[in-house]
Amino acid sequence: MTTRQAELRQRAARALAAIRTQRPLVHHITNFVVMNDTANVTLQVGALPVMAHAREEVGEMVAMAGALVLNIGTLTPDWVEAMLEAGRRANASEIPVVLDPVGAGATTLRTQSARRLLSELRVRVVRGNAGEIGALYGTGGIVKGVESLGGVDDPVGLARQAARAWGTVVAITGKRDIVTDGSRVLGVDNGHAYLTTLTGTGCMSTTMVAAFAAVEPDGVTAAAAALACFGLAAEWAAEEARGPGSFKVALLDALHRLGPEDLEQGARIEVVAGDV
Repeated sequence: MTTRQAELRQRAARALAAIRTQRPLVHHITNFVVMNDTANVTLQVGALPVMAHAREEVGEMVAMAGALVLNIGTLTPDWVEAMLEAGRRANASEIPVVLDPVGAGATTLRTQSARRLLSELRVRVVRGNAGEIGALYGTGGIVKGVESLGGVDDPVGLARQAARAWGTVVAITGKRDIVTDGSRVLGVDNGHAYLTTLTGTGCMSTTMVAAFAAVEPDGVTAAAAALACFGLAAEWAAEEARGPGSFKVALLDALHRLGPEDLEQGARIEVVAGDV
């Protein structure tokens, strides 16, 4: 292990310890499909979840939060306006915004709404699969419903180009997670195939990124640490699971048990490019 990898592990561990100590509130405007799961993941990593999407209250709610999640999984035009309202309030208070462009590329509403959020708000991290990021950036990517069917040959190149164009950190999750701000690039190799057998694990990883962004100001570090933590918990859970159902329960248990020392020892974060 290199000195830089060791430092990244230490920074990830410090961030997890900070979440457990500070217990930041994470405000979600997210989809109905896995709302309860994302709330529980937030709790088990040590933060506090709130799900509020009415335009009349999102400004007040986000003002109390340490981070804001915008997830377009069950989008309506009213929700887009609520996301913009919450995002503007978060930007005014320097509260990090994390965007999950669920199903971008599948329909015009999703693609155009995600692009509008990116153009009108300062987004700290965009977390999506390769198909969503490719479709959103306009270079391809095949999305059917909310599932990525590939179509991206160079996820590192795509992530770097998108990050530069959007002025944000881009995290593409897959067998190897890629995190970049356009110059620095990290690869995260924690995780397990069971994550692909459940709906909503991408949304859960976005929630993790938001919890870490609430305590870690550098978006690259926050996203990589979060994805390593979620992936390591998945590895622990897979050792106990008998199938996808028991894996889901074991994943929440593993997140609850996983401590900063465990993350420092088990995080597999590699510097791909840049000075991190």
